[in-house]
Amino acid sequence: MFKIQTLNNIAVAGLDRLPRDRYEVASEIAHPDAILVRSAKMQAGDIPPSVQAIGRAGAGTNNVPVEAMTARGVAVFNAPGANANAVKELVIAGMLIAARNIGQAWRFARELEGDDTSIHQAVEAGKKQFVGFELPGRTLGVIGLGAIGVKVANAARSLGMRVVGYDPTITVQRAWQLESDVQPALSIDDLLSRSDFVTFHVPLTDDTRRMINAERLRTLRKGAVLLNFSRDGIIDDDAVITALDQGHLYAYCCDFPSNLLKDHPRVITLPHLGASTKEAEENCAVMVAEEVRDYLENGNVTNSVNFPEINLPRNGGYRMAIVNSNVPNMVGQISTDLAAAGLNILDMLNRSRGNVAVTLIDIDQRCPEDTVQQLRSIDGVLSVRCLGTRERND
Repeated sequence: MFKIQTLNNIAVAGLDRLPRDRYEVASEIAHPDAILVRSAKMQAGDIPPSVQAIGRAGAGTNNVPVEAMTARGVAVFNAPGANANAVKELVIAGMLIAARNIGQAWRFARELEGDDTSIHQAVEAGKKQFVGFELPGRTLGVIGLGAIGVKVANAARSLGMRVVGYDPTITVQRAWQLESDVQPALSIDDLLSRSDFVTFHVPLTDDTRRMINAERLRTLRKGAVLLNFSRDGIIDDDAVITALDQGHLYAYCCDFPSNLLKDHPRVITLPHLGASTKEAEENCAVMVAEEVRDYLENGNVTNSVNFPEINLPRNGGYRMAIVNSNVPNMVGQISTDLAAAGLNILDMLNRSRGNVAVTLIDIDQRCPEDTVQQLRSIDGVLSVRCLGTRERND
């Protein structure tokens, strides 16, 4: 039995991917093999040494101590793209809300008083102050062309907008998915100078923190709209308020309320709704549950933020999964110890990423415990797991 601890309410659709005859799942459980989490803030010291994998039911992993887990040989998985449609729809809604002054108009209508005749007269007299503009022909700049950014770009094109994209690390897969007439920007500054709307779909890192500051805001077209449904901290909020008050920026729509932002008349702040749909929560839970299950049962790695992608089909034999530092002669030492124990390697695959490597090995018989301990004693080996045969994980 594998033991799975949940730190948040994980969608049932995801938990159903963990068969109860092989998995024990609970919020309180001793010696878990893996943890499934959504938004709970995890501290390295609180994560039991038995944990081999952490699955974050979402795209970001800022609440997971990834570096500390990497040093312990713990794989951290996420669910990139599972919430992409939910975020895309919110970005499109944000553009419409900002362009048509929906927030201000709704507030105006809710504050109307008097009988219906008086209200109708007030509507006719006041509606001119909420005149907006339409999206077709406007240019949307998309910074970050991953799963979400590509969907946003393509949706904007279908609305008749021009689209400029910037992502120096775009993958071949995402490039194929992107509409052919999306124009590439040479830099962030180039994109800002060409855009009426700008939306961000990048992680929060040292490189992206406050990537939009007072200096860059001055390169934006006058009357532009910023949308941030990515990460708090990417945009300098103080600089945005100044640009709004000066009339250079038309509106700011984001998912991260604060005392500075929430009451400003040209800011629309939402309570972190980007992935808050039933469908997105289920998609994330299903994806991450399947990733963690495949890792625990087979050692395969898909959508890990700290381990290399690796997949070795089961062709018979007893599988071992070894995580080690990415240094010379690790595979040689491992194979030497297996040979010394009289174990024949039927199949083997090694992949590395940064400072970490994963080796999957199928051998002709169960690995003796003393050989397992010998492998664990190799300098640089972070974890050794015996996964049994395809039919029996023991």
